[in-house]
Amino acid sequence: MQKEDFYNDFMEDEIDISLAEQLEKYLIHWKWFVVSVIICMLLAFAYLSYAIPSYEATSTILVKDEKKGGMLSELSVFSDLGIGSSLKSNVDNEIEILRSRTLVESTISKLNLNIGLFAKENFRNEDLYAEAPISISIVNKSKLFDDTDVVLKFKFLTSDTFSLENETAENDKKVLLTKKVFKYGEKIGTPIGTIIIKKTLFFAEKNENNSEFIRISIKPLDQLTDNFRKKLKVEPISKTSSVVNISISDPVAKKAENFLDTMIQIYNDDAAEDKNFISENTSKFIANRLALIAQELDDVEQNVESFKKSNKLTDIESEAKLFVENSNEYDKKGVETEIQLNVVTSLLDFMKKSSISDLLPSNMISDKSDASSLINSYNQLVLDRNRILKSATAENPTVIKLEEQIISLKSNVVASLVRMKSNLLIQSRDLKSQEGVLNGKIGRIPAQERQFKVIARQQKVKEELYLYLLQKREETAISLAATEPNARVIDVAKADQEPLSPKRKIVYLAGLLFGFLVPFGIIYTKDLLNTKIQDSNDLDGKTLIPFIGDVPNSDDVSELIKSNSRSSSAEALRIVRTNLGFMLNNVEEQVAKKIFVTSTFASEGKTFISSNLAASFALLGKKVLLIGMDIRSPRLNEYIDLPPDGLTNYLTSNNKEIEEYIIKHNKYENFYILPGGIIPPNPPELLTSKKVDELFEKLKDQYDYIIVDTAPVSLVTDTLLIAKNADTFVYVMRARFLEKSMISIANRFFKDKKLPNMCIVLNDTNPSQKYSYGYGESVKKKGWFKKLIS
Repeated sequence: MQKEDFYNDFMEDEIDISLAEQLEKYLIHWKWFVVSVIICMLLAFAYLSYAIPSYEATSTILVKDEKKGGMLSELSVFSDLGIGSSLKSNVDNEIEILRSRTLVESTISKLNLNIGLFAKENFRNEDLYAEAPISISIVNKSKLFDDTDVVLKFKFLTSDTFSLENETAENDKKVLLTKKVFKYGEKIGTPIGTIIIKKTLFFAEKNENNSEFIRISIKPLDQLTDNFRKKLKVEPISKTSSVVNISISDPVAKKAENFLDTMIQIYNDDAAEDKNFISENTSKFIANRLALIAQELDDVEQNVESFKKSNKLTDIESEAKLFVENSNEYDKKGVETEIQLNVVTSLLDFMKKSSISDLLPSNMISDKSDASSLINSYNQLVLDRNRILKSATAENPTVIKLEEQIISLKSNVVASLVRMKSNLLIQSRDLKSQEGVLNGKIGRIPAQERQFKVIARQQKVKEELYLYLLQKREETAISLAATEPNARVIDVAKADQEPLSPKRKIVYLAGLLFGFLVPFGIIYTKDLLNTKIQDSNDLDGKTLIPFIGDVPNSDDVSELIKSNSRSSSAEALRIVRTNLGFMLNNVEEQVAKKIFVTSTFASEGKTFISSNLAASFALLGKKVLLIGMDIRSPRLNEYIDLPPDGLTNYLTSNNKEIEEYIIKHNKYENFYILPGGIIPPNPPELLTSKKVDELFEKLKDQYDYIIVDTAPVSLVTDTLLIAKNADTFVYVMRARFLEKSMISIANRFFKDKKLPNMCIVLNDTNPSQKYSYGYGESVKKKGWFKKLIS
């Protein structure tokens, strides 16, 4: 019972296979691994030889950011004038501007990157951007320019002429060129526009080979812009820093460097232009107001002159010095109030006429008032809207949102100015009231003094306002002359020496890995899909039946083993013969040892094994009888010439002796055979007759070994009917023929003890995989892995 439980546990549990045995399956095919690695490494080398490398250029800039700090403003010396503080940057916004389609497209247009020159070198197209022998400029662009991808083939002819033809002219219905030979500097008409080809400094060097062709590729600007935007990376160094890293990759390192440097330059120029826009509008407003105030001031001064002439006055104020000193304070406040009222009124008039894209004068109102900060905020929103409109439409949600904020803030600015005007009016009335009190005290002053004071006050107001506008005009001029850049370049664009792709080490490593993985995958897949028994390792962990040896395939299966045979099959049969001796230790020496040979299916080589085992024992001087008891499909005659009569004839006759059917092999001294005989219609009935038992009982005293070739156990019950007469059963399994799942059939017979003293012989194995038989070679060869371990 314990043995059965152990067997059940054994059949249910998976048995781990050692690492060395697993590796042996792959190391035996080491030649395929070497060939695969060599091929993959050659493919990697070929790929690196013909692949176009890509180089990454990187530039670093510092963007002004009020939240994260940033570079010190060049206009900080004018901070007391309010210059350089009205516009504020944000790193996140500036990053989006750097990524914008408008900026990338402007950079491509400025560098003419949509026109590429390529030459065939080392079986690949090399970009001649850095050392182009010719330059192409396009004038009078047509409507097709932005939508047509044109490829021209350029060839040097002489120092003054060249040929040019459309590379796709055969497939293009449009006739691109009317002729093929042109001169340098000549205008060439094409559907995309007029192009001019000129020589460069590298012309002499490239013109040495007159047969050289140059491909001129003219791509649509929109398509190229999309390609560059995909390669462009704009990222902040960290969340707390305003330093931005900009990089782009391109097959030509110099092109990538020029692109980044030019893009940053255009970005700074655009930012400076935006900042100057406010100053220019303020300057225009001040100029208009100065012209008006100058005219008003001239009129007031003429009134003073006329008043003094008509009244013949020289210094009226000296006569009323005492009273004037007391009223100076009120006069001063009245003048300031009048100035502010004029400024506020002018701004209100300007805002009524201004549109949503117009900027407000930012330094006309005192910084202490709410209106000044509101105007600055209003100008910032207008500037953001105008900048976004450069790369977006008016229906853009961001633009609409900004417009709503501008309209709302504009009403707040108007309301603030109205409140400020109301306060100034109240203040003015209060001052005039106080002035009336003083006027009562100076009632003794002649009417001329009072009239002159009114005129003088008007003159003073106009003078102060005129001087105020002059000061603001100078501040605006300084702002225009000293506009600071929005970003400072920390590191100019510099391309890496090593290409970004392909990475040589990674490609070679991938080639090496694929060199190992391809044969490994093939062998693993083949092994995974192979459900048949290959060698004795496939029996390990799947059965408890004793394994007594494997027999390699033989060149001539019909030839029986001889005393001088040194083939791998002969040596294997001798090992099986020796191991059978251990299986028969419990059999009495005086009687014949009965060895039954069977298999799961037909064609597994049980007849071959039984015949050669009989011959092998006969070579030892033992008297051997080979009985063919596979009476349904006898095949002994394939190995030995036999008469038609045999065992079945004996079993069906009543007056015949068994000796009449036993024949002796003419090439062996002690080798006797009992043929199967004529195929009967009722094999089970014959094999269950008493004559079978009597047969073995009679023959056991006449021979040393009785070897019986029986029928396959999974097809018929013939073998089970005579199994009780066997001392041991040799269960033959054929390699590369029997499914691994069929091992369970043998296990079931072993477990149920239906076949006494079972053992397994694996037939038709591949001798080159693990073993080599013959004199001096009867030991197991060491694999590469085990040699390495040794």
